Amino acid sequence: MRATDSDAPAPVVDRVALDEAVEFTSGLIRIDTSNRGGGHCRERPAAEYVAERLADAGTEPVLLERTPGRTNVVARIPGTDPTADALLVHGHLDVVPAEAADWSVDPFSGEVRDGVVWGRGAVDMKNMDAMVLAVVRAWARAGVRPRRDIVIAYTADEEDSAVDGSGFLADHHPELFEGCTEGLSESGAFTVHTGRGRALYPIAAGERGTAWLKLTAHGTTGHGSKPNRANAVTRLAAAVARIGAHEWPVRLTGTVSACIAELAALQGLSVDPEARDFDLDSVLGKLGPAAALVEATVRNSANPTMLEAGYKLNVIPGQATAYVDGRMLPGGEAEFAATLDALTGPDVEWEYHHREVPLEAPVDGRTFAVLRESVERFDPDGRVVPFCMAGGTDAKQFSRLGITGYGFSPLKLPPGFDYWSLFHGVDERVPVEALHFGVRVLDRALRTL
Repeated sequence: MRATDSDAPAPVVDRVALDEAVEFTSGLIRIDTSNRGGGHCRERPAAEYVAERLADAGTEPVLLERTPGRTNVVARIPGTDPTADALLVHGHLDVVPAEAADWSVDPFSGEVRDGVVWGRGAVDMKNMDAMVLAVVRAWARAGVRPRRDIVIAYTADEEDSAVDGSGFLADHHPELFEGCTEGLSESGAFTVHTGRGRALYPIAAGERGTAWLKLTAHGTTGHGSKPNRANAVTRLAAAVARIGAHEWPVRLTGTVSACIAELAALQGLSVDPEARDFDLDSVLGKLGPAAALVEATVRNSANPTMLEAGYKLNVIPGQATAYVDGRMLPGGEAEFAATLDALTGPDVEWEYHHREVPLEAPVDGRTFAVLRESVERFDPDGRVVPFCMAGGTDAKQFSRLGITGYGFSPLKLPPGFDYWSLFHGVDERVPVEALHFGVRVLDRALRTL
């Protein structure tokens, strides 16, 4: 299905909105909301910043906390069609930490230099937070409303467990999201240059599930100079090595299959990912840089990340612990668990340290068609494709409320701008023109949907 131009309302984005998108991105970056995990974060100053600007636009934002200082903001904009389902637009206010010595600029300066906004959160995801604010305020100035109710949510704690953010909101304040059936948030609709003159805009219509694991090996405590057949460290190390070396089998979900088919078609190839003789490696080899959109989401994964054991070099400990970052495809949960049972073996226990469900959203309906048309309207030479995120977002928690999520934070990026590497990376930054593009696209998409 494709949306038509007649579906879309007239644009209302003005110069003020474009300037505010930049101003708000910079302003939010200057508020240090580094989330170091374990509750070490304070989003309240950023929450007050967005709440004040939402209130100026005529909304009635509500500030909510599970833990003091870990603040969320929710506001509802009434639509013109009371029979329509509501739409959730959400973004998180926390960021990962930044080591200032590694950066070219102060990571919390929000500096605007040479047409680029610099700082932690410029990509993930204070840019989107700012663009949404700018759009809502443009609507207020123009006196327009969206077709359906739009619930705006700014959340805490996305960069850790979301227990103080979207998880808290979904579990304890579901009434604020009444009527919401679909949601838009981060990690989609930004430019990916293929190196062949084609600009792609991947819109996320799926996420792998989160499976953070804790592995525990037990053994016999003893002197480090003596033989020990029940060495907890040895048992754990063997299991970790097996997990790290495991080759997970290919499992193509509907979203990934659709992505492969569309990418291949853009290269003039006709492929059927469902065919028995489909050769994934051969097709990926012909997609060039675009293959990166699917390579991480064709299988489950499990990467060991942390090890803990012992208290003295010459003492064999009775227990050793490891942590593994696991990710599960939609429909791949049972296979994941059975594989971990086999890889850990009888001497190592494993459990979920943190778990969230995988997601998949339709790519053949009106919503995806509107998102596609909204991007391609402002970049007629670009092409939208669906894709599945390797990681996850707050859409997982909001899915508990029956909300289908899409990754849609539009940005038009110049060739050579390696957006992927800036997620949680050094010298995070976003071009001013990319923010302007995003504001225009969001205005069209949100009022058309």
